[in-house]
Order: sequence, then C-alpha cells, then structure tokens
Amino acid sequence: MGYKTITLKLPTDYSNEQLKSKISKELRVKDFDFQIENKSLDARKKSNIYWLVKVAVSSPEIKNGEQLDKEELEIPYKKRYQKIVVVGSGPAGFFAAFTLQKAGFQVTLLERGSEVKKRSQAISGFERGGVFDPKNNYAFGEGGAGTFSDGKLTSRSKRISKEKQFILSSYVEAGAPEEIMYMAHPHLGTDNLRKIVKNLRIEFENTGGEILFETMLEDILIVNNKVKEVRTSAGNIQADALFIATGHSAYETYKMLIKNGIPFRTKNFAIGSRMEHRQEIINSAQWGHSKLPGVKAAEYRVTSPADGKHQVFSFCMCPGGTVVPAAAYENTNIVNGMSYYQRNGKFANAACVAGIHPDELAGKTVSPIDALNNLQKLEEAFYNFSNSYSAPACSISDFLKQKSKVTKLDSSYPLGLTPAPLWELLPQPVVLAMQAGLLDFNRKIRGFETGNLLGFESKTSSPIQVIREKNGLVEGFENLYMIGEGSGYAGGIISSAADGIKAAMSLVVV
Repeated sequence: MGYKTITLKLPTDYSNEQLKSKISKELRVKDFDFQIENKSLDARKKSNIYWLVKVAVSSPEIKNGEQLDKEELEIPYKKRYQKIVVVGSGPAGFFAAFTLQKAGFQVTLLERGSEVKKRSQAISGFERGGVFDPKNNYAFGEGGAGTFSDGKLTSRSKRISKEKQFILSSYVEAGAPEEIMYMAHPHLGTDNLRKIVKNLRIEFENTGGEILFETMLEDILIVNNKVKEVRTSAGNIQADALFIATGHSAYETYKMLIKNGIPFRTKNFAIGSRMEHRQEIINSAQWGHSKLPGVKAAEYRVTSPADGKHQVFSFCMCPGGTVVPAAAYENTNIVNGMSYYQRNGKFANAACVAGIHPDELAGKTVSPIDALNNLQKLEEAFYNFSNSYSAPACSISDFLKQKSKVTKLDSSYPLGLTPAPLWELLPQPVVLAMQAGLLDFNRKIRGFETGNLLGFESKTSSPIQVIREKNGLVEGFENLYMIGEGSGYAGGIISSAADGIKAAMSLVVV
C-alpha cells in the first residue's frame, strides 16, 4: 500500500465526488482511500476564491510513496493511589483531570457552577429578564467560558502537536464534526460545545473520575510548601496534588491564593470594547460578495500599531454571531462574543482591544490585588452607567469623533443598548490607542466604519500571572499547579487545554 499527500484547488462549493475525481486524475489511480489533512480558504483574489485542500491518499497503485508518520500522545496507565484535586472544568482543568484519570490517579474535579444544562437555563433566564445567577453565567459553570463562545480551536502555541491531536480527537469522539481535525481555522460553535462538554464529562466519570458541581474552592491548607487539604463549600478534601484552573474571572480565588503566599506578578493585558457589523458588510469586504457558496461567513483578524505605544487588535472574532453579557459578578457589565456552528446570524462581532499594563492604568506601580481591584472598578463603572446589564454603546464613527449622534443602534445584544460616550468610560490611554487602531481598520476593511462599539471587553487576557515552572508547578511549591488562562500563560481553548495536559503529564511521568 503506497501513501502520498497532495494539495488540490477546489471550488468553494465542491462535492465529495469532485474531490475524488480530482484525486484520481492527479495521481492517476482508481482504487484509493483518502483523508483530508488540511483545508483553508484562499481569498486573496476576490475574482478567484477557492479551497486549498491537502489530502493524504493511500492506494496499492501508488509506488515509492511517502512514509506515514503520526505523533500521538501516550498516557501510560497504572493503578495509582494519589488523590488529585482539580479546580475548574474549563479546557485546562478538564483536560488535566481527564489525562490524570486516564493515567490511573484518583481525580476529583471541582466546578463552582452547575452542569451545562442547568447553566444554559440560567443564562437563558438572565438574557430574558436580566436576573443574574452568580453560579451560572457566561464565565462560570461546566466547560468554563469557552462553552458559550465561537469555539475556536486555533492556537499560536508551539510544540503542542501531540496535545492538540489528543484534544481534537477527544472532541470528535464526544460528537464534534470531524472537520476540526483538518480545517485551517476550525471552530465548534456553542451549540456543539454544550453537547461535547457533557459527553466528555460522562466519559470522565465512566473512567472513575468524580466531578462536584456547585462546589466553590474557599481555601487551601499548606504545610511546608505543600498542599495538604483543599477547603470547599461542600467540605474539606485531602489532596496529594492540586491543579487550579479557574480562568481569569475568578477574582476571589486569585485573592485567596495571594493571601496564602502563592506568588503573582502584574503583566500586560488588553481591554477595550466589542465591535459589531452586519455580516454581509464583512462578507463583501473579504470576498467581494455578500454570500459565498460552501462557506459560512467571512472572518477577519486585524492588528494595528495604533499610537505607537499600545498595539490594538481584534480578538475572538465571531462570524454570524452574537454579543453576549459576560459578567462574572453581579453589578458588573462585561461583553463577549458567541456564535453557533452554522455562523448564520445577521451580525459579525469581535473585540477591539488595546494592550496596556496595569501600572499605566493606575498611574503608579500596583500589586496584583490592586490590578484586579482596578479592573473590577472599571467593570462596575460600566454597570453603573446604565444601572443595568444593558450595554453602553456608540457607533464607531461617533467614537472617533467623540460626538454622540446615533441614538438607536441595531445589535444582536440580548439585553439592549444604552447610548454612551465610550470615550469617557474607557481609560484615556486605551481610548487614544483604539481611535488610532480603528482608523487603521477602516482603511483595511471596506465598510468597517459603519460598525458599532459595545460595552467593556475585559476578559481578553489576565492582568496578573502566577510565577511557575514550565510544567505549571507554582514556584516554591511541591504539589500546587496553576494552569490555563487563569495562570496568565495560556489563552483560548486549545492552548489552555494543552497547558493542562502538559502539567498533568509532568506528574504522570514522575
């Protein structure tokens, strides 16, 4: 059996039969099997947009073919008697727990929110009536913040090929579409993610893992630089190792850890607002057409040096998506983006954020706790402006001119918009950088100036970072690991999950 990889150009609405015919002609074979390895859209020329499809073909008719070589993550199993506690069921926490359970440890996974069905019901109730649930919202609950997102599976992290393959194959086994294994920009959509996190949880439990929902980490007992006991709202748990993966919204957890001597430092992070446009405007700008057969919705990713001091960039772009109220705590007002797998909503949205350091925001050197407190004050200020979870908003053109003209804005945001001078609510260094960046974006994407800016986007990254080793072990501790976005070293589903796996594997091989 010979093996060969080839890359083909195919129309955007190609069929499986067309793909097979192209393979047959290209390799001059009739009897073959194939697997798509990569698929990306080439839209550099709007008059000739096509898919570039890399396929791996195996056939007895192929002579002197290539060698098939696939790296796989190996998790050696043996019965182990150490009790491991993992806090947080987002990608980092879940995949750390999943890996450790597969390796034979006794793992208990704690989640402050509820299982995904109850969480979904609470979020629906919040969006209908504005009644906030501190346990179940867009930040907390089964699957973490990623459960209610676009479900992007791209990552800029290097040296995680084995981990990434394991993550993707685990998702496929749990019901994800197989295309995530080969798409250049794969995504799951929140509708798929809600099913996937439930199915993965069931598999985790079937292998002997324990998950405790609505269980809050309250404190930890440390003796001689070693965690001995985990104290929770449901009682105390003895632990031979503790993995903390609480995400970047769990402010009280950060403060508890700092109180217990866990070392943190401040770092650059990014804040701003969320941009929203009609999807057909983005489609026309990117493709030259309002629709493209075989492609769901156009994406964009833009960056700008802005004012020369603070880079401004888009983040978490959600084609055909929805802007959502992502507050983690009552009386704070934060926005984020979400989309379904089909990406067929009327609007496109993305964060528009400027990189900045907490010291610059405060005008002085601040501690990690001060950085968190200052960020929370900003989140509260946006709530106080409307005295509700309605999103303060303005048009991009008004933001650039610093003049309020448009009073009615069309939006996907479920809790309504309140016209607001965002240039007064956001910190001035961020405003000046965003204005320069938006002018740049307007030049790069036709029609971009027609969009709106909504609310406060504060969860792009964390303003603080734990001091840890490469494997996630917190500096100065023997058995305390901090992983994922909350550690300050990862961002997004794949890099966070891979961070959790790497930390878990460092314990597996000991």
